[in-house]
Amino acid sequence: MTSVLFDFSGTLFRIESAESWLRSALRAADVAMPEPELAEKARALEAAGALPGGPAPVRVPDDLAGLWRVRDESAELHRAAYTGLCRQVPLPDPALYDALYDRHRTPAAWSPYPDAPAVLSGLRERGLRVGVVSNIGWDLRPVFREHGLDAYVDTYTLSYEHGVQKPDPRLFTIACEALGADPRRTLMVGDSRRADGGAAALGCAVHFVDHLPAAERPDGLRPVLELVGRAGGNTAYARRR
Repeated sequence: MTSVLFDFSGTLFRIESAESWLRSALRAADVAMPEPELAEKARALEAAGALPGGPAPVRVPDDLAGLWRVRDESAELHRAAYTGLCRQVPLPDPALYDALYDRHRTPAAWSPYPDAPAVLSGLRERGLRVGVVSNIGWDLRPVFREHGLDAYVDTYTLSYEHGVQKPDPRLFTIACEALGADPRRTLMVGDSRRADGGAAALGCAVHFVDHLPAAERPDGLRPVLELVGRAGGNTAYARRR
């Protein structure tokens, strides 16, 4: 292996809880909400799939279904899809829907998985090039900078900047070209078998991690160091689970 590609949400970073997300937006907007109501609204927003990086919607409304399928192809589509899902839940101030969307784009809304710094620095020490390839509608680079991980990432390939989203092999091709990497000597690490598994079409090895709260997955990335060490030039080795 000469290069490793990582997904962002659910792989290297985890979004805050729906309750923390709503609480932060309410505080910023100076809107009061009783605690029982806040907890109820947070659960409803989570079920609606309104928190980017959180659980998928229990059901996508028919009028949002087409938008939902292409949400990561532009910043405008991404905002429209997620604020549309937010609006399925009544909130006391209409301005909160955009406030919630803006909150999730802040570095404070994200936490790196506990082993992410050690794994990324370990790859750098071994001379491997690292790229981030993400289905997303906004610039995540400030998140990496704020949490001190930008120094370990060589390139970022973000769907909204290219108008194409995973699992389309074109996004992985762009990522590999940006790294100057041979896909057959590249490992893709992600949490979505459908989206991140698309890298296999190029010949990349693929390794999956579980999309769990950070506290519940303290060392899920560490096998990556073992995989790149064992695999050498044999991309077929990478463990799939």
